[in-house]
This record gives sequence, C-alpha cells and structure tokens, in this order.
Amino acid sequence: MQDRPTAEQLLEAVTAFLRDRVVPATEGPLAFHARVAANALDIARRELTLAPAAEVRERAVLTALLQAEPHSDLPDLSRMLCERIERDELDLQTPGLADALWRITLDKLAIDQPGYDTYQRALNRR
Repeated sequence: MQDRPTAEQLLEAVTAFLRDRVVPATEGPLAFHARVAANALDIARRELTLAPAAEVRERAVLTALLQAEPHSDLPDLSRMLCERIERDELDLQTPGLADALWRITLDKLAIDQPGYDTYQRALNRR
C-alpha cells in the first residue's frame, strides 16, 4: 500500500493550485493553459476513480450482447461491435444495443464531461 497522499489527492491538490493560484495571478495564454491543465488533471482524477468500474460494466454488456468469450479484451470487444455494426449484423433494432451504447456513453461522459448539460439531463431522466 502506498503512503499518503494518494494519486487522487495529488491530482486534486495540483488542480486546486492551478485554479486558485496560477489562473488568478496570470492572464492571456498562460491563464488559458493553466485552466486547460487543471481540466486535464480533473479528467485524469476521474479516470482513476471511475474507469475501472466503467470498464467492467462495458466488458460485461458487450460480452453479453456479442455472445463473446467472458474474458475478452475490451478493445477486442469494441472492435467486434464496430465490425458487426458495419456488416449490418447489429443495428438499433437489436435488443440491448441502444441501451448498451447509451450506458457506455454515459460512463465515458462521467469521466470526460460530467458537467455537460445533456449528460446531466440524461442522469436526471434515469
């Protein structure tokens, strides 16, 4: 076990430093790049905490939908999904496909853009 601070705590501290100290003390391109860096660190922090469970869910839903081997790699499952859609073997009429794509998209937005208005509305509808 790693001692404190955790990777998540370090990312949070650097993000806060950029937002609270660097951005207000600068202007123009430097302030812009500091905000971009803080946003990138936020994404990295959310990925550390949310991606493992999202990947388990995505693997499970794609394995079931594609009737694939239980221990298939996620990139292989994604490629298989794309190939089957391209060959018209799967479409939005396929039971479970639309729900699977929606769930995968919501998990990705939770990491990348959790403040996105459409994402927030979708969460409120679920």
